[in-house]
Amino acid sequence: MDRQERFLETDRLQTLIDVLTDAGYQVVGPTIEQEAIIYDEITSVDDLPRGWTETQEPGQYRLQQRDDEAYFGYTVGPHSWKQFLFPPVATVATAERTDSGWEMRTPDEPPPQYAFLGVRACEIAAIEVQDRTFLHGPYVDPIYRDRRDRALIIAVNCTQAASTCFCTSMNTGPRCRSGFDLALTETADGFVVEAGSDAGGRILEQLPTREPEATDLTAAETARQQAVDQITRRMDTTDIRNLLLDNLQHPRWDEVATRCLSCTNCTMVCPTCFCSSVKEVSDLKGDEITRERQWDSCFNFDFSYMNGGVVRNDIRSRYRQWLTHKLASWHDQFDVSGCVGCGRCISWCPVGIDLTEEVAAIRADAHQPEEQP
Repeated sequence: MDRQERFLETDRLQTLIDVLTDAGYQVVGPTIEQEAIIYDEITSVDDLPRGWTETQEPGQYRLQQRDDEAYFGYTVGPHSWKQFLFPPVATVATAERTDSGWEMRTPDEPPPQYAFLGVRACEIAAIEVQDRTFLHGPYVDPIYRDRRDRALIIAVNCTQAASTCFCTSMNTGPRCRSGFDLALTETADGFVVEAGSDAGGRILEQLPTREPEATDLTAAETARQQAVDQITRRMDTTDIRNLLLDNLQHPRWDEVATRCLSCTNCTMVCPTCFCSSVKEVSDLKGDEITRERQWDSCFNFDFSYMNGGVVRNDIRSRYRQWLTHKLASWHDQFDVSGCVGCGRCISWCPVGIDLTEEVAAIRADAHQPEEQP
């Protein structure tokens, strides 16, 4: 479709939420809870973190008031959209004891119809990575598929970056180029709105917008460029697959293991990690059993249990598994990196481990494999 651009005044933003709600969507967007910007259901612009931003460093996240009233003047917090498309706990089957035996059922309730408001470019990239995992392989995940098919994505272009962001190294941002239904760029006076799909175009037609003036478009471009200029963290991805897989015995793995707590924080906040386990939960009488899929992590000790023993029984091997899978063997499986450069794993690591720093350390003293004759 042809891209449309319109301008929505700041005091008309509530109309967007109302239109989405009237169309049957459950609007999910950024809001403040427990001193962090998280994603939850919103019904009003008053739910948005207007006038708030955050400062982020390795192992540090703090809310901070802005000197303006921007609605989307933050980067990313501990939540990702993964929790709505690939929920932390999902029922995959139930069994009930009846007079004629066990009756097995699979859930048939329709999934929620979400409208995600405030999706960043790196997060769109993360959703596309999970699409490859759950939709485009030999096996399709029906829970993910049904939720994904019904979701509407309202993106917001970044106008500032955190010190932990490195999306430019991963070619995932900070501007949204595709994968959205609508994309907003916030300026001092309102929002330049771009439709990216037919569904987005229909929503845009219902909003009280006007043709953007040249000053509106210039202000939007300046705001987007500000985010680009603020990104200083880099990760050299040149031949990164072979770099990591050819250096599995590098001493840096031992060094990072002395700091890593194997707490799973990095995998929980990561927007692409998809490790899970399946457990069966019984009622007290044993007459009803629910089979649940639950988020898991390759940092958990028992995650690699097989054939009577744990394969990765030390932190060194678990951290190495996570990083090499994320940045190396993910390419083999899905033909794409498992990292989108959002920086969440850096900010929310309790001891401030920075994966860009780990890759740089290995690259600086990498083993060079001998050429085969």
